Amino acid sequence: MNCKICNNDTKVIFHREVLHKYKINYHQCTTCSFIQTDEPFWLDEAYKDPINIDDTGLISRNLMFAKRSSAVLFYLFNSKKKFLDFAGGYGLFTRLMRDYGFNFYWMDPYTQNLFAKGFEFNPSSKQKIEAVTAFECFEHFVQPLNEIENLIKLSDNILFSTKLFTVNTPKPDEWDYYAFSHGQHIAFYSRKTLKFIAKKYGLNLYSNGKSFHLLTRRKTNNTLFNFLLKLSLLGFPELIRFLMGTKIFSDSQLIINKKKQQI
Repeated sequence: MNCKICNNDTKVIFHREVLHKYKINYHQCTTCSFIQTDEPFWLDEAYKDPINIDDTGLISRNLMFAKRSSAVLFYLFNSKKKFLDFAGGYGLFTRLMRDYGFNFYWMDPYTQNLFAKGFEFNPSSKQKIEAVTAFECFEHFVQPLNEIENLIKLSDNILFSTKLFTVNTPKPDEWDYYAFSHGQHIAFYSRKTLKFIAKKYGLNLYSNGKSFHLLTRRKTNNTLFNFLLKLSLLGFPELIRFLMGTKIFSDSQLIINKKKQQI
């Protein structure tokens, strides 16, 4: 089986039961260290419910991502431009970012938009996207490079999360990110893997080395990137909300006006 990132050889590193029923091999690339499963024939079953019922960290994770993203996007990019949350789930992150004052839109063909209705992304729009966010979806990609290329078509700046492994081969019983029980995680990255992807597409990689990353054509430095992540925990997002002006009330009026026009 060839690596889906660099097309070099892989080797089987272990096998485990996925969804408590399917015995699946996990393969690791001998060049870029990417880990992938057998071809994931079980995904229709795994995605019967797009949002896992056992994902009890959904709310706290979105709150954290919103704080981190507000700091990075405000300082490194044009905060007045249009942003897009790819694979936006229930729309909670999009709503939080609009609450901070960013012009964020939602996109997810598989999940119902509950919290950001009225701010769905129109693919036919010609307005350039300043940056795309893609949280907790890289590990779900069946064909990672195809998905990354689609993101690059939307914007040269991709802020995303996926948990990196920091040892050569994380043992299956010692790394919960394999997530055997729900079977949706099928692609796993190290920093070496992300560096290969960045080089392939002529992008710069900035990362906290754990779970939060930026691929961009812009040049900054990793120290600043990580400093912004730390600032996000020290009240910087609230200052951003003050400086930009929250869209909570203006969005409400916008939705009310749209309803009036439909009557």
